Amino acid sequence: MPDLEGYLKIWGAAQSGAVAASRLFEQMSPRARERAEELCPGLAGVLVGAFPYYAGEREGNLSLYSRGEDYHIAVKRLLAEAGAALRREYPRSRFVPLVDASPLPEVRAAELAGIGLVGEHGLIICPPYGSYVFLGCILTDLPLETPGRKSPPCIRCGRCAEACPSGALRWRDGAAVFDSALCLSGVSQRKGALTPEEERRLKTLPTVWGCDLCQNACPYNASPAVTAIDALAGRTETAPYLADLQREALEGLPEKAFREKYRNRAFSWHGKSPLIRNLGLHKEWEHKA
Repeated sequence: MPDLEGYLKIWGAAQSGAVAASRLFEQMSPRARERAEELCPGLAGVLVGAFPYYAGEREGNLSLYSRGEDYHIAVKRLLAEAGAALRREYPRSRFVPLVDASPLPEVRAAELAGIGLVGEHGLIICPPYGSYVFLGCILTDLPLETPGRKSPPCIRCGRCAEACPSGALRWRDGAAVFDSALCLSGVSQRKGALTPEEERRLKTLPTVWGCDLCQNACPYNASPAVTAIDALAGRTETAPYLADLQREALEGLPEKAFREKYRNRAFSWHGKSPLIRNLGLHKEWEHKA
């Protein structure tokens, strides 16, 4: 049984592990399993890596995850490099990198691989980086074993649910329940008109893109380690650290110019209209406050 975990660490993963694909199939719908096997025929194992992104400061109106290079680009690049190295070592095997848009239950994969614990907010927590990590996977037709080690349980202090202003995360029957439709991170990224209640809730956020409230309240994130990945921390010339956006700067920027200027940023995917709307709500809230 090959030991491949170290390949992801070479390319930036703070924690990495492996899991047998059969263990994940138990958690997947038939369509999701079919999609995974289309991506990697003969799928037998999954490598999982946690890539930290905390850059060392929290002040700003952009969610912490979006202040460096778009993680879809940066983490996919790191996984592709790891996959290329694996193919050189195992030329007859397949290695397919996946980030975010994946048929796999990535958090469950990370938990089974023993690289972190699952918080009540549903995110993987990897000390000393806390939950400020992106998950990336490499599918392979090489058989991999699920480790015997188990991730420790969350301390279940309830602070994440207490910090959620929309009720997306709440306690029910002694456990946290998550409603993605209410999550303000998703609402902030939504195009088009919002309901009056959604607008009211967005006004209370310190951010205009994404929401870090549940993560910032988590004791595991009290003093997170700073990432060593320059692209995710905004320590590159092509995507320097950006904590704030201002409405005045965006309003005079044509859509094409906006997409070109911020083409490698996570907040640019939906165009500038959600940002301008949210910045307007933010200004309105600041004025009333």
